[in-house]
This record gives sequence, C-alpha cells and structure tokens, in this order.
Amino acid sequence: AADPRHGRYLTCAMMFRGNMSSKEVDDQMMNMVDKNSSYFVEWIPNNLKASICDIPPQNMKMSSVFVGNSTAIQEAWKRVADQFTLMFRRKAFLHWYTGEGMDEMEFTEAESNLNDLVAEYQQYQDATADEDDISGEFEQDEGEDFAEE
Repeated sequence: AADPRHGRYLTCAMMFRGNMSSKEVDDQMMNMVDKNSSYFVEWIPNNLKASICDIPPQNMKMSSVFVGNSTAIQEAWKRVADQFTLMFRRKAFLHWYTGEGMDEMEFTEAESNLNDLVAEYQQYQDATADEDDISGEFEQDEGEDFAEE
C-alpha cells in the first residue's frame, strides 16, 4: 500500500450517489482541498472532477468514492522494482518465462520502464509552478504582433 501523505495528488475524481445538491458537493470539495492544499500539485489547475448520481445505493441514503492519482504510489513501485531486481539477478523463475517464448531482454526492458516511471513520478512530486504558468495565459512580447493570414 502507499501512504497518500507521502506524495501529492496529480488528479482526483469524486463520485457521489444520493440526494444532495451540487453546491453542497462543490463546497465540500473546496473545503477538502483548502484543508489539504499541500497534498495537491498546484501546476495542474482544475485537477478535481466530481459526478453526482441522485439514485442512492440500495439500503443506503448516500455514498461516495474518491479516486486519486498520487505520486505516493512510487513507494509501492520502488518496492516491486527492488524485489524484481533481486530475483532477476538470481534468474529466479526466469526459465518458466523463457521456456514459453519470452526473451530475457523483455525483463530488462520492463525493469527499465518501471524505474523510469518511478523517476517520472518523483519529478511530478517535486515540480512547482510559477504564478504565470498557472494562469494559462500567454505573455506577448512588446512590439510582437500576430499577423492574420
């Protein structure tokens, strides 16, 4: 498992079922983000999405689910990569796969891909945004005109 307090959320989806207003959902989402702003990347604006279904689950008044893409998952990937590397160095169980037609190089490539993924998520976690980047607007240099064709 991965502890979400050790990473930052890139994107999140929240799904609600039951009788509730969209204003109530929006208020609760903003309250949650305000309280936990350090756990969300600031360089992806509008990275929260919510959906509401007014039909509650059977035998319940309401329910909700939260799904998040967090950089904390890299902890689990690092553990898997470390365990894989230990076994691959010893060529443990490799004969079962090569006997079925897989090439040893495919394992090396998979190990490299997993290490790249861990590094990429670490980069996302460490990234910051300038205020100009967040606004999404272009800055036009003085004297630069856009010509119409």
